[in-house]
Amino acid sequence: MSRETISQSISIVHPISLSHGKNAEVWDTSGKRYIDFVGGIGVLNLGHCHPGVVEAIRDQATQLTHYAFNAAPHAPYIELMDRLTAFMPVDYPISGMLTNSGAEAAENALKIVRGATGRTAVIAFDGAFHGRTLATLNLNGKVAPYKQKVGVLPGPVYHLPYPSADNGVTCAEALKALDRLLSVEIDVNDVACFIIEPVQGEGGFLALDIEFAQALRRFCDANHILLIADEIQSGFGRTGERFAFSRLGIEPDLILLGKSIAGGVPLGAVVGRKALMDNLPKGGLGGTYSGNPIACAAALATLDAMTDEHLKTWGSQQQEAIFSRYETWRAQGLTPYLGRLTGVGAMRGIELANADGTPAPKQLAQLLGLARDAGLLLMPSGKSRHIIRLLAPLTIEPAVLEEGLDILEACLKQLD
Repeated sequence: MSRETISQSISIVHPISLSHGKNAEVWDTSGKRYIDFVGGIGVLNLGHCHPGVVEAIRDQATQLTHYAFNAAPHAPYIELMDRLTAFMPVDYPISGMLTNSGAEAAENALKIVRGATGRTAVIAFDGAFHGRTLATLNLNGKVAPYKQKVGVLPGPVYHLPYPSADNGVTCAEALKALDRLLSVEIDVNDVACFIIEPVQGEGGFLALDIEFAQALRRFCDANHILLIADEIQSGFGRTGERFAFSRLGIEPDLILLGKSIAGGVPLGAVVGRKALMDNLPKGGLGGTYSGNPIACAAALATLDAMTDEHLKTWGSQQQEAIFSRYETWRAQGLTPYLGRLTGVGAMRGIELANADGTPAPKQLAQLLGLARDAGLLLMPSGKSRHIIRLLAPLTIEPAVLEEGLDILEACLKQLD
């Protein structure tokens, strides 16, 4: 099968061609089976072809495949927004809009913030990833490959160190950097918002420091600055709760959603304080495909499955399995390249590092190939692509999870 018609600027992690999948397993076009620890990069918290999602898609496809909501509203969009806003763990009045992706949610959030504050400056964080569209590129806390060769980006955007026990940056260090930024680079009265991931995804599954999150919330309140939480990868149960910001003891003003919102069908959303969401003129928000009826039906089925009891059980089971295996590997001295375990809940990363603590991307690249050959798909992350991203479906069968960890263990032993 030729790939000459596909842009060579698209990077491929695994040079295979998939044909079908079921829960945490996928098969390529040659019939080879793989255990999937990638999950569409966090899209498939409910696994491949979840029965409830598939049934909802089929039923909706026989009734209404599409209508642009801003031309004429349709029931699936209205029902989903009612359910979705009720699903959000915040105490203030909330409303939102549906988008086609997480990046589009971020773009719309920037418009909403500008309209509400009259300010334009945004503060983001090192290691962040918020999308590949032009405005979100500048929010990303990493140049290569996202910002290379694209010229001047929309701004102004400033970056701070991301404080986490997983990267050694303390709350005090991040606050000191903020103080310097506002003393040297920009007036605090020009800052419209902060945008932050409660757990960084592309950055290596780094969990935000709780003390810093609460200090940032107080700072935003004192200075009339809005706080955006990007829950695109960390949301919908990945950390064992509905959303990762709950563990921080804060409420963001706007929340970005995507990835696992609709069981694999393209959909995103930006939700938040109703006064903010309603501040732009009529027609300021919307989109032709945003909130497509089939995507809405899939999202409704996803919410049906994501009860708090399910999320807690799924998250704790996966966390315990990963943590137990990791601790065993550490005790055994499985490989000299085994670094830290990052993240929270079932959103876990395993760092590969050299003896001196420096990243070991060569070994991670080797691990990707070894694991793939053995029937396990893994995803890299981190500034140096040296952290394994574990994104198995939350619904993975325990035996399949253990089988995948067995393969990972065997492959870690082979690193050189």
